[in-house]
Amino acid sequence: MGGGLVVVTGGAGFMGSHLVDRLAAEGYEVRVIDNLSSGRLENLARHSGVEVIVGDLKNPQDARRAVRGADAVFHLAANPEVRVSTTSPDMHFNENVVATFNLLEAMRKSGVTQLVFASSSSVYGEPDEIPVDESAPLRPVSVYGASKAACEHMIHAYARLYGLKAVALRYANVVGPRLRHGVVYDFVVKLARNPRELEILGDGRQVRSFIHIDDAVEATLLAWKKTDDAYAVYNVASEDWITIDEVADQVIEAMGLANVRKVYKPVLHGVGWPGDVKRIALRIDRLKALGFRPRLGSRDAVWLAAKSLLGEINARRAK
Repeated sequence: MGGGLVVVTGGAGFMGSHLVDRLAAEGYEVRVIDNLSSGRLENLARHSGVEVIVGDLKNPQDARRAVRGADAVFHLAANPEVRVSTTSPDMHFNENVVATFNLLEAMRKSGVTQLVFASSSSVYGEPDEIPVDESAPLRPVSVYGASKAACEHMIHAYARLYGLKAVALRYANVVGPRLRHGVVYDFVVKLARNPRELEILGDGRQVRSFIHIDDAVEATLLAWKKTDDAYAVYNVASEDWITIDEVADQVIEAMGLANVRKVYKPVLHGVGWPGDVKRIALRIDRLKALGFRPRLGSRDAVWLAAKSLLGEINARRAK
């Protein structure tokens, strides 16, 4: 069982709320800060003892209030919509880079020395070969990926300059209950609306790795507890990868559908939108050296996520 005060930024969101579930179950005192732009308070309704600050890390005062007295910070707050960075690049700069800088300054001034940062596989951009390990060059092709890479570099500097102990986690596509963005959610919503046809952004041959939220949370806590270095980076993924076409097949099967017509909408070299990546998958040897073993592969993670999301949609409709 744990102890001490742990802050989860973005803690009312998809991944943040699952992390809160686990931290609370392990006995930590948990404080959440969330601006509720995509997070929902209902995700935290089961936790009467969790302190919730409705605030925004783009405001330095909110950042200072969030970290006061904390032992560690899990920084998950970000805008998760990669597509937005094409049309509104300032959004990712402000909500990722500015917010992270404000958080780092608040931690420095408050003497909080432990940080776990939710980065992304998007920092790698279009790698020459897959899977990639953590030594691969960072060549993001989206402003979202560039903002995550910028945050990693800032955190590394703070670790060197100010004694911060930090872990950066480059997640693959995390899926599961409460998900409200990304391709699996997109497919479930589209098929719930029209079970005869599915629009697929891209040519369907894009390659991705998926990891279930339970495995992602397990990896997150393991990296935090077992890392001794002042700064460390880990890929977080399952050990396989599938095409977006196969994601569609898993979602269709999980929803009990058949004879669904797929309509493809590719741009550029077959991707879904400018800044989308054709092929990305991650090596997780460094994480496995800590003892991590993903329980689900990409197909099972997608299938289970689709099942749970369909249940959530049906429950909302029944209200």
